[in-house]
Amino acid sequence: MNDLWQSIAGFPEFLLYFVLALALLALFVAVYVRVTPYREIALIREGNIAASISLSGAVIGFVLPLASAIAHSVSALDMVAWGVIALLVQIVVYAVTSRLVPHFREAIEADRAAPALLLAALSVSAGMLNAASLSY
Repeated sequence: MNDLWQSIAGFPEFLLYFVLALALLALFVAVYVRVTPYREIALIREGNIAASISLSGAVIGFVLPLASAIAHSVSALDMVAWGVIALLVQIVVYAVTSRLVPHFREAIEADRAAPALLLAALSVSAGMLNAASLSY
């Protein structure tokens, strides 16, 4: 029984980091869908694959560095700070991509996958670089 208690001794810290990570994820999605000029959730509910691809890529691109921050942070506050930075990185990726592709908003709303895949790939790539940069 003593081994069991030792095994779960870190549960309160796990719970703290996990709840904070879920809160940061919710914050990210809330901010991201307000920054973009189209309504991802409504489009996804209508079956728009392009909106789903682009939002999914952004979420993965955000969660990768967040996971790295959880693994490498010295405190919960440190993890939150790096999570906010990860959020900002994804907003920048969206801003740059939407300016690179003419009529980006219209393309997503028209359910064209090519621009959505580009945004998803750039979001995940930036997230991977961000995550690797946190492993200092």
